[in-house]
Amino acid sequence: MPIAVVYKFLDDSGTYLAALITYYSFVSIFPLLLLLVTMLGYVLHGNDQLQQAILHSALREFPIIGDQIGQNVRSLHGSVAGVIVGALGGLYGGLGVANAGQYASNTIWAVPHTRRPNVFAQYGRSLALLLIVGIGLIATTGLAGLTTAQRPLPGLIGSGMDLLIRVGATAVAAAINTGLFLLAFRALVARHVTVRQLLAGAVAAGVLWQALQELGTFYVEHELRGVSATYGLFGIVLGLLAWIYLGALLFLLCSEINVVRVQRLWPRSLPTLFTDNVRLTGGDRRAYRGYATAEQRKGFETINVEFDEPDPSRDRSQ
Repeated sequence: MPIAVVYKFLDDSGTYLAALITYYSFVSIFPLLLLLVTMLGYVLHGNDQLQQAILHSALREFPIIGDQIGQNVRSLHGSVAGVIVGALGGLYGGLGVANAGQYASNTIWAVPHTRRPNVFAQYGRSLALLLIVGIGLIATTGLAGLTTAQRPLPGLIGSGMDLLIRVGATAVAAAINTGLFLLAFRALVARHVTVRQLLAGAVAAGVLWQALQELGTFYVEHELRGVSATYGLFGIVLGLLAWIYLGALLFLLCSEINVVRVQRLWPRSLPTLFTDNVRLTGGDRRAYRGYATAEQRKGFETINVEFDEPDPSRDRSQ
C-alpha cells in the first residue's frame, strides 16, 4: 500500500500540485500578517508588549523561520491602507489556496471535470473553507504557546506538571489539526465521501503536522538559536517556502492514502512507472481507468477504457 500511495502521488504530478498550493500560500502569508499587525494596532494601541506576544504566538505555526519574520514585522498602529491591502492580498491568496486545494483534491480523487463545481460554487466553497480553517488556526495558535513554552508555567509545582500540560496541549492540538484536515478533505473534493473513508488520512496528517511543528521548534532551540538570524531576508523567504511546500506535500500524501484505501488502488506492479512491458494488476487497472475517466469534460461525453496485453516491441523505456 505505501508503494501504491507513492505511485498514485507521482501519477497525479503531486509535486506540481504542491507547488501550486505553496505559491498561493506564500502570497497570502505576508498580507495576512500585515492585516494582523494593523488590527493589533487598532485594538491594542499603546500595549506593544501584548501585540508582540500575540504576533509571536501566531508565528509559532512556522517554527523554523517564525522568529525571523517576527523580528521584521512591526505594527502600523491602525493604518487604514494596511487593513485594505492586507485584507485584499490575504483574500486573493487565501482563495487561491482553497481553489488550488479543490483542484488538487479533485485530481487525486479522479473526479470528472463535468462533475466539478462551476466557478461560482467553487469560490463559495473556498470562502466557507477559509472561515472554518481560520477559526481552527486561532485555536491551534493559542495551544502552540503552551506546547513550545521555554519556561515552566507560573504557579505550578515543579517541572513535572509543566511537562504534563505541554503533552496535554500537544495532544489537543493534534486532535484539532486532525479535525481541520478532516474538514478540508471533505470540503475540497466534489464527490460524496464519508468521515470513515477520510479518517485515516486525517489522523495521519494531524499527527504528522504536529510532529513537524514540535521537531521544528526543537531544532530551532538546540541548533539554530542565534544562528538563523544571520541569514536575513533570504533565510525568511527560502525557509518559509520550504516549510509551506513540506506542509503541502504532507496534505497531498495523506489525501492519497484515503484515495488508495477507498478505491483499492493497490497492489501496484513495481515496473509500471518505467516500462510498458508489464502485466497490470487490478490496482493498476483501476488507477489508470480513473485517470482517463477524470478527463470527461461534458455530460454527454463517454469514455471507455480497455487494456491490451503487454507488447515488448512497444516498450516506451526503449
